[in-house]
Amino acid sequence: MTRPPSAAQRRVIEGADPVTGRLRGTEAQLTALVRRGLAFRHPRPPHEHFLTPAGHRIREAVAEPVTQEPAPDGGVFAARVGGAEEPPGDAAVRLREVRSAWQGLLELRRMTNPDGAVDRPCGWERAHLVRAAALALEAAGHRPADGGADGYRVRATPQPEAVAVYAPDAESLAACAATLAGAGWQAGEYTEPRTRVRYLLASPRRV
Repeated sequence: MTRPPSAAQRRVIEGADPVTGRLRGTEAQLTALVRRGLAFRHPRPPHEHFLTPAGHRIREAVAEPVTQEPAPDGGVFAARVGGAEEPPGDAAVRLREVRSAWQGLLELRRMTNPDGAVDRPCGWERAHLVRAAALALEAAGHRPADGGADGYRVRATPQPEAVAVYAPDAESLAACAATLAGAGWQAGEYTEPRTRVRYLLASPRRV
């Protein structure tokens, strides 16, 4: 059985960028993580190191839950999936954080998709479906549901590689579908049989 990472290696993994997985550490630490399959060295200059899916899983084991809000004043960034939580205190700061996270995600697509494409989701997004879909919506200016107003809500589903997206009305739902399509997702409208509520079923596009 593979032994777990050392305490020093875990600190490097936990300190990775929450969106891109970019690592910071000594050359010896990064090389050790590469040998263990927890990181890879990007082939193009400046040859930075990033978490592999296995490394992301270790990081997620100690990260905040997907539905949790980012901690104030420099905490871990998390896309807002929509719920009863209160909105961020400083809207301008949140806007900058979201834009930065989205640009980081596009860069991750460029670096990790085999053909360098940025118009379709990458492996990180397929491993974090709810968070990835929520980031695409929030970055496009859609309002998540919170304690003070209705808005979109992104939820996991039993289906592999699919999330459910709810919105307050038909117009908002259609706008969410258009945003996700533009971000490289496939989204179709469905009706819940019991409640008759309309929702989107969205999956990352592969080609």
